[in-house]
Amino acid sequence: MAKRRIACLLLCLLLVLCTACGAQPDSDGALHCTVTIECGTVLGHMDDLSPGKAELIPSDGVLLPETVVAFSEGDTVFDVLQRVCRAQGIHMESNWTPAYNSAYIEGIGNLYEFDCGNLSGWMYSVNGVWPDYGCSSCTLHDGDTVVWSYTCDLGRDVGARQGEP
Repeated sequence: MAKRRIACLLLCLLLVLCTACGAQPDSDGALHCTVTIECGTVLGHMDDLSPGKAELIPSDGVLLPETVVAFSEGDTVFDVLQRVCRAQGIHMESNWTPAYNSAYIEGIGNLYEFDCGNLSGWMYSVNGVWPDYGCSSCTLHDGDTVVWSYTCDLGRDVGARQGEP
């Protein structure tokens, strides 16, 4: 009887930990990707940071460690970013850009475009590739890895090169 009780307690603890980590229950046909949000490049440019922003930067430069997120067929990088930020209590602000027919990410974690110089802002990669189109135009596939990176140098400091994958 005691072993059963311990097993039940361990199972409950596991469920609580999974919920606290942002894991979502699997539903029929759910697809999964991983999402990371990082701003480590700022750590080397703290002198360029806008006043009052230093306390927003984690010491390891990671706003969201690699997190598994369930999504549905047709969901985009933007859909998943909205969902994971809401679930994790991370402030995210965007606007719709008609010229690109896509959402533009202005800020994540209260770190905004131009907060660390004229060439700074948020970029994303999917499976190590830096798309040259908006995040609401990038449809996800099962197993994709999405990384949101804050750049201080138009992407050169995070490995993104203009006109290259």
